[in-house]
Amino acid sequence: MSQERLLRHAPTVRRETRPSGDDGRMQSSGVPTAPGRRRTAGTGRRTPVRRFAPPPWLDGPMTSFQLVVGAAGMLLAIGLVMVFSASAIEAALNDQPAWRPGVDQVVFAVIGLGALLVAVRLPVGLVRRWAPIGLVVAAVLLVAVLVPGIGMQLNGSRAWIDLGFTNFQPSELAKLVFALWGAHILAMRDRFLTVRTLLVPLLPVFAVLSVLLILEPDFGGVVSLGLVLVGLLWAGGLPGRWFAGFAAAAAAAVVLMVAVAPYRMERITSFLDPFADPSDTGFQAIRGFYALATGGLWGVGLGNSAMKWNLLPEAESDYIFAIIGEELGFLGCLVVVALYGVLAWAGFRIARRTADRFVQLACVAITVWLVGQAALNMGYVVGLLPVTGLTLPLVSAGGTSLVLTLFIVGLLIRFARSEPEAIEHLRRADRGRLSRWLLPAPEQAVGAVFPRRARRPEQPDERPGRAPGRPARRAAVTGARTVARVVPVPPGERVPRERVPARERRTTEGRGRVPEARRQPPPRARATAPESPRRPR
Repeated sequence: MSQERLLRHAPTVRRETRPSGDDGRMQSSGVPTAPGRRRTAGTGRRTPVRRFAPPPWLDGPMTSFQLVVGAAGMLLAIGLVMVFSASAIEAALNDQPAWRPGVDQVVFAVIGLGALLVAVRLPVGLVRRWAPIGLVVAAVLLVAVLVPGIGMQLNGSRAWIDLGFTNFQPSELAKLVFALWGAHILAMRDRFLTVRTLLVPLLPVFAVLSVLLILEPDFGGVVSLGLVLVGLLWAGGLPGRWFAGFAAAAAAAVVLMVAVAPYRMERITSFLDPFADPSDTGFQAIRGFYALATGGLWGVGLGNSAMKWNLLPEAESDYIFAIIGEELGFLGCLVVVALYGVLAWAGFRIARRTADRFVQLACVAITVWLVGQAALNMGYVVGLLPVTGLTLPLVSAGGTSLVLTLFIVGLLIRFARSEPEAIEHLRRADRGRLSRWLLPAPEQAVGAVFPRRARRPEQPDERPGRAPGRPARRAAVTGARTVARVVPVPPGERVPRERVPARERRTTEGRGRVPEARRQPPPRARATAPESPRRPR
């Protein structure tokens, strides 16, 4: 009885991995445990282990889908309004229409919503098959952006490609395909996953992409790529002591990069004491503090910010959270933080309830990446972290990042609708034609990477002299008798006898052929039977 109480109050475990022997193999049952339940090792029974029972409206079959759509939609709406507010003054001071940056952001949002609908309709197997090809394309683009004639340099970093109507940043694509490719590789190796097979495919690719990003240089891109790696390793079941080693290695790498590049050392010193150089290295951080302090609890009102009058650099992108704090106050910042928390909870809920290992890995990696990047952006705005140049997902101004982030949200929606309970609900629900076309119900909870092809029907032989509809070739039947053609022997010649090895004779006799001795009649019948004439020798 005491053991059942302990199991009842034990934490929820999605997939159990444990070391086996000294080979470092992490054994997994291969079958996902039902949500909120834990499979015991002795009897295999599922014991409920929930410590918190959510209300019915928060535990429905479509709750994950609704939370992702609601949180991402509200963040996108807040971002569009704040980009209009933060960029209008700077555009007017540069002799441009005040509405131009905001309209551009709306156009990219419409393109991103189209990408979101495409992601919702993508089969999981298709995403997995094209993930390796996308990784190669992203690596080629990261190499191409370093070429002076192709890459465009902005703010001291050659990280963009000029497409004419906008600037494309290949590092954003690299982070997305790295998450999908890593989830695909780990899902294929899940049943025989060890620490070595977990690290070997991911760390070399991460090192190559990081070197290409450092050459731009784009330190923020390396940090975001590291978040994707942490999410994949965490979902893959890497032991905690390895994360401690990675943290020490990352700290050593940061020290090395800071020692190589002087501007990174200035960021570290301005983070520790921004007021030591208020006119140069600490200028942006101090103006961000002033914006947050001016907003107070309720804010100064939407559109009434003073720091956006060319006092705060990058007010519409890197430091848009400071403008939110100034115009909407502490409550506005709290709403933004809460929405990212809801998005994180929804992503982990999808990973816990799904039946597909690839979906589980991809959801954890994407959620850690998006929420981690948002935490880093808000952290350096409030002065808790050094400035890394990372934007606020779905809120900051930017064409490439917004489109790809909405595509990622579409993948989360697709994964949320592939939960077993969600699929059953969608099949039973009475939906309209437009809803069925825009948001189709997935066919199965676990998508096949390489779907089976249907066998081709046998074509009849059209040769003359053969009956129509008769197959061209007869299938071989196991155990059929083989008919040999006997060649007549000319008179006067003996038929050559083929010698059969003793091994084959024993095998043949063992199969059921009766030897000659066993074919003789019984002794009584042999005595009464007439003697047959013998053949001459």
